[in-house]
Amino acid sequence: MSEKVVPGRNTAAAEGDIVVFHIGLRINRLRAVSSWLPAFMSMPRMLRELSQEKGSGLLGYKVLYGGPRDFYVVQYWSDKERLLAYAHQQDREHRPAWSAFNRRARAGKGHVGIWHETFIVPAGSYESVYVDMPAYGLAAATGVVPVGRRGDTAAQRLRAAER
Repeated sequence: MSEKVVPGRNTAAAEGDIVVFHIGLRINRLRAVSSWLPAFMSMPRMLRELSQEKGSGLLGYKVLYGGPRDFYVVQYWSDKERLLAYAHQQDREHRPAWSAFNRRARAGKGHVGIWHETFIVPAGSYESVYVDMPAYGLAAATGVVPVGRRGDTAAQRLRAAER
């Protein structure tokens, strides 16, 4: 599958505050498939669920591969309230998957690790540039606009975002 390259210099169309959420899984014991496979398989279900619901707050995501043991997802959210609400909803994919992971983790004694980091990024504190790239990262989540609309340099784009 090839993504359409957007020619020239572009930036993300994001406006306002954003939340960047990194979540990952590390396989500590490859042969302990029953410990890590369920956690590995739960993320696509969560992403599908969030992507199908317009008001979920998830703007977009990128799945990344960090080597034979490391997998992670960078997610872009509209606000922390919706991210936190999703994490705690009993009737959604995350909460049951989290509970099941905790049960397996206690039994598996470190066979799989998970991690997450949450960044609340105020307007004016982020900028981006993409040159001859398909929509990627924040631009894939929020849209692409020509760099000139926001400034030709990173410093100009950051200043423009502060206004």
